[in-house]
Amino acid sequence: MKKIFLAALALVAIATAPNVYAQKNPMVGGAAMYNTKDIIDNAVNSKDHTTLVAAVKAAGLVETLKSDGPFTVFAPTNAAFEKLPSGTVDTLLKPENKATLTKILTYHVLAGKFSAASIMKAIKKGMGKAIFTTVSGGNLTASVEMGKVKLTDENGGTAFVTIADVNQRNGVIHVIDNVVTPK
Repeated sequence: MKKIFLAALALVAIATAPNVYAQKNPMVGGAAMYNTKDIIDNAVNSKDHTTLVAAVKAAGLVETLKSDGPFTVFAPTNAAFEKLPSGTVDTLLKPENKATLTKILTYHVLAGKFSAASIMKAIKKGMGKAIFTTVSGGNLTASVEMGKVKLTDENGGTAFVTIADVNQRNGVIHVIDNVVTPK
């Protein structure tokens, strides 16, 4: 019975997800995301990800995310960063906090390309949950809630995927609505 429920839940999640699954070059932050460009070359054009781009630059991760990868990036929007306590982003962008910033940013990255379908398959296989090891070495737990993929960080914080499967030359981006943090 539980397997039938999880299969139905997975189908509902895919059926109710934003229409970007079928789009070749979906719009994110007012700009087309081209699957022939790398993660950085696309992200710099998204008006919704200027804070993330500034953080990636401050952490020195530009060349890494321009490399062959493949990578899966859970990309918090500017609005997600604005939910952090006042002054957090400014503090993290300071050179003396580069190590902390790098750990947080790499916590949003998986080595390999994980499409929404492969994440859903892992959730189904895990009987409702899938644990992914991030590039920073921490774990993110994926599940489905209200028809959307939900990520739970090591501190109990959560984020929902709002736009999935934004394919890149060197991986895939899934836009999320909160910043997730490692222990």
